[in-house]
Amino acid sequence: MQNSWKIPAPNSALQLKLSQKLNIHPLICQILINRGMTDHESLGKFLNGDISHLYDPFLLKDMQKAIDRIKKAAQNKEKVLVFGDYDADGVTSCAILLTALKKMGLDTKYYIPHRVNEGYGINENAVKFAKQHKITLFISVDCGTANFKEIDSLNKAKIDAIVIDHHKPLEDKLPKAFAIVNPKQPGCKYPFKDLAAVGVVFKVLQAISGDSAFEDLDLVSLGTVADVMDITGENRIIVKEGLKRLNETTRVGVKALIEAASLKNKKITPGFVSFILAPRINASGRMDSAEKSLKLFLTEDAGEAQILASDLNNHNRQRQKIEEETLRQALDLISRDVNFKEHYVIVLGQDGWHEGVLGIVASKIMDRFYRPTIIISWDERLGKGSARSIDKFHIFEALSGCAEFLESFGGHQHAAGLTILKDNLDKFRDEINRIAKNTLSDLDLIPSLDIDAQVPLSVLDVDLVSAIENLEPFGVGNPYPLLCSRNLEIKSKPTIVGKDTIKFWVTDGKLTAQAIGFGQANLFDLVSEAESLDLVYSPSIDDWHKPAEIQLEIKDLKVN
Repeated sequence: MQNSWKIPAPNSALQLKLSQKLNIHPLICQILINRGMTDHESLGKFLNGDISHLYDPFLLKDMQKAIDRIKKAAQNKEKVLVFGDYDADGVTSCAILLTALKKMGLDTKYYIPHRVNEGYGINENAVKFAKQHKITLFISVDCGTANFKEIDSLNKAKIDAIVIDHHKPLEDKLPKAFAIVNPKQPGCKYPFKDLAAVGVVFKVLQAISGDSAFEDLDLVSLGTVADVMDITGENRIIVKEGLKRLNETTRVGVKALIEAASLKNKKITPGFVSFILAPRINASGRMDSAEKSLKLFLTEDAGEAQILASDLNNHNRQRQKIEEETLRQALDLISRDVNFKEHYVIVLGQDGWHEGVLGIVASKIMDRFYRPTIIISWDERLGKGSARSIDKFHIFEALSGCAEFLESFGGHQHAAGLTILKDNLDKFRDEINRIAKNTLSDLDLIPSLDIDAQVPLSVLDVDLVSAIENLEPFGVGNPYPLLCSRNLEIKSKPTIVGKDTIKFWVTDGKLTAQAIGFGQANLFDLVSEAESLDLVYSPSIDDWHKPAEIQLEIKDLKVN
């Protein structure tokens, strides 16, 4: 699919001013200006922020109330239940909270719901479990903000509930929990609203134990990146500091996971977390129970950790097979049933699709066709679905506009879950497409590349590219910088290396560099016949060979 290239007009005056103030290259300034930093204070904080810049955890509403209740439970030797979600954010949240509570001497148990059998959020089975085990303090992590009925049941049973969450309350309504620690709740003055759930749990541990909470930043960074949070503001500090600890971790479970994923002795980056570690952690909850992932992070036995990490690898392979088959079936349905002139939102459903892969399949279809996508698995009359959306379409708000046709729903701007009766499918599909047609323009349905700057290739040198790499950690909100250079002459015939990678050399007459396109062997014929091209790329340093050389990772190209 052809991308549109969005290149901002350079702010030369501001570039020069900030460059002189901070003694950094004007291109680095422009990259940061593109990310919303327009004064030397914000640039300095971005470049030099560390854990000393983290906000006071007691700025979070109900924090003092929650901490006092936890300390009271410790004094009275009460029984505490930690209830968490089944994804990587929920599991890492549970792991660090359980470890901290046990250090305080609390008698703790945990409950993670089964994705298929119980679904998301606190459920009545967990309430019954709490009653049976004489729990007096129930702490939910990465969920609870929408569990009105279940928290009422806990209150009736005289079990205090503390909700530690990061999901936006529906219509700003909150359950009657003893305390709710959630930066997105009404009346919370915490300056940074985009913490992952594990980030909010980390703030709770900071409030309890101060600087010793920093020991958990390896898992906090892991959960933050896995939950696709913006790597900006406080999250940038958490991930930056946490990745250092992740690369030096002494947790036997994390070490076993890294080894099982063939990442031993490699520098763990956000990319490795997103595409290699997180899928293995999540596969446990998708294919079976997320309890194995939690046990992996809690164990202190190296042998048990190796067995658990191997199990997660096996679950991930199983997930990949089911995902491939589900995607094939979904693409068949699209070719038969979807009219792209009418269907701005792709809505597909089929009996028996595995619920654990619906979100991944929806995401892949969205990427392929650049349409908001909803994938539903039917169990007789009731369907459970996952939605993924493009930049200009807020899927949670769209589902809110279709609430009359849904049994339940919840989520964020880009991802959501829902349940729906089969009888309501056609009405729902019509209504969400009506909303999309009123919201989206034709241009919104064309994927775009946000390019940081158009530059002559020769502006690059090893020092500048190293400075660009030092803007890491990269991720949502701080993507790896993209540059565009035009009218580059092709200096060598392209070659295919490995399974699907293209390589060739380009020059602007002053600098010659190697361009590499991972998974882009399909460009071979196009490049072979071209004499020059415009290239969008991410620059990096290839230090495999000495001396170090500049390498251009191809993101898009146009032949002249």
